[in-house]
Amino acid sequence: MKSENFWIRVIYVISAAVSAAVAFLILGPRPEGIEGSLDVSMLPTVNASINTITFVLLIVGYLLIINKKRELHQNVMLTAFGFSALFLISYIIYHWFKSGPKLYNGDFTKIYYTILISHIILAAIIIPLALLTLYRGWMSQLGKHKRIARITFPIWIYVSFTGVLIYWMLYF
Repeated sequence: MKSENFWIRVIYVISAAVSAAVAFLILGPRPEGIEGSLDVSMLPTVNASINTITFVLLIVGYLLIINKKRELHQNVMLTAFGFSALFLISYIIYHWFKSGPKLYNGDFTKIYYTILISHIILAAIIIPLALLTLYRGWMSQLGKHKRIARITFPIWIYVSFTGVLIYWMLYF
């Protein structure tokens, strides 16, 4: 129990630190000369691709567990988590070298900002949920894992899907 409380606290600290770092990178100041010092123009496409892969892996992982293929489910979900971590690294690099978010210039402003705001809020929420779900599964706490996965899965799917949708709305 003591060990579990420790790891849950670690999950919350990591989640808060990641959310704060992302908020700072988007909204905070940059050191002079950093913006544009590295060409990151391809990273939105890379990030959308990573989100697409994550989305597909989540669906596959869900189908695997429904079909009681637990070991394959674990491998696919760990891979989805790995792709989400890769996305986060790429996203941080992009926002470090590019100041601020890209502005939306399309015809569906209300729809875009509704999707964007819900995506941002749920992206922050998914960090501790995904980590807790992963932890519960890793520790073979299957009842607790299943309960939290029922919450985590639809949010993670939504965040992955809307990440790609936002990319398409901004760049096409």
